[in-house]
Amino acid sequence: MTAPRSAPPASGLPRAWTGHSRGSRDYRRLLAGLFFAGIATFAQLYSPQATLPQIAADLHVGAATAALVVSASTLGLAIGVIPWSAVADHIGRVRAMTVAVTAATVFGLVVPFAPTFPLLLTGRLLEGLMIGGVPAIAIAYLSEEITPGHAARAAGTYVAGTTIGGLLGRLVAGPVAELSNWRIGVFSVAVLCAVAAALFVALAPKPRGFVPRRARARNPAESLHRLLAVNLRSPRQLALYAQGFLLMGGFVALYNYLGFRLAAPPFNLPQTLISLVFIAYLAGTWSSAQAGILASRFGRRDVLLVSIAVMVTGVLLTLTTAVLPVLIGLVVATAGFFAAHAIASGWTGSDATTGRAQASSLYNFSYYAGSSLFGWLGGVFFVSFGWLGTAGMVAGLAALAGALTLALLPRGRAGIALAERVS
Repeated sequence: MTAPRSAPPASGLPRAWTGHSRGSRDYRRLLAGLFFAGIATFAQLYSPQATLPQIAADLHVGAATAALVVSASTLGLAIGVIPWSAVADHIGRVRAMTVAVTAATVFGLVVPFAPTFPLLLTGRLLEGLMIGGVPAIAIAYLSEEITPGHAARAAGTYVAGTTIGGLLGRLVAGPVAELSNWRIGVFSVAVLCAVAAALFVALAPKPRGFVPRRARARNPAESLHRLLAVNLRSPRQLALYAQGFLLMGGFVALYNYLGFRLAAPPFNLPQTLISLVFIAYLAGTWSSAQAGILASRFGRRDVLLVSIAVMVTGVLLTLTTAVLPVLIGLVVATAGFFAAHAIASGWTGSDATTGRAQASSLYNFSYYAGSSLFGWLGGVFFVSFGWLGTAGMVAGLAALAGALTLALLPRGRAGIALAERVS
């Protein structure tokens, strides 16, 4: 008679935790919980993006200034990810994400009604600080709780869930703002986020692979600044952080200012129709999940390079003056970006031999710092050179990301092998 699967080994020592296997109940609950966490955070993070022309008109500011409403929250997120990783090391991944998503939702319900533009920006900055707790911790949580063989696919699925959050935020905010005003549009998204946050809290399984720092033997090498320094000295990690900084910066600029272009001649589209362009995010939902599968077969580096090339191709298509090619280009660019992000974010956590949470936080810091900087700078190019200037900036950033990939990241299946050894 065979022993039950849960029985300890013959030595009497507890069986080492190897992670939830794909298809198990807790595996599904974990991914579902993170899916709703992604909705609760990313929907409110980007919901103002669908109403930027209305914000500009209502508050009497230009396109680049209006985009600061998005950049303020992504800057707050970039600032918050490293402190949140330290909090998670002490109180646990799920508990830290629960505090973060709850606080972010409270800010999301209040901030849209800020009476002045400076107060609105301050509120969005604080909201971003709270939102940062989810992306700062999610990949580390996945890496600790999922079996190594399925970690890349799980990371791709998580990123796919974040695209749904970003899509819902924009699709809800735009039409509601058209019927009422931009403040009600953004507030309605925050209500939706409150429901998603409650579902995350209900579904996320208790961590089993996490050991609180206070329970570990004291080790000076595990201090926060040392863990950060180890990852900042790694050329591979720096190249992965650059992917997030450059690609995300270009991607946010693409979506920030395309609405202004489509509202002007020769397109002259109404705001409700412009909001529908965010359906292109579904291409990212599909491509991010597929990227994880393809990386397991062909290696992360090759899939990353192809994804960047796809993004550049899509950006160049948006230079046309016909609506259909512009929309096709947006879909193609979105698919390429999210595939690249899924690879780079998952690779960051797997490549880090120490300070995995800090490595993920540094990636997210770079990712959202790029969003804040280039999300605003794209408007400067737009005002000075039109859409050609913005699209040229986005394509140039992606080309630089590709060059760094070629120069600094291992080719073939080396990245996958490394991930399997250290996970």
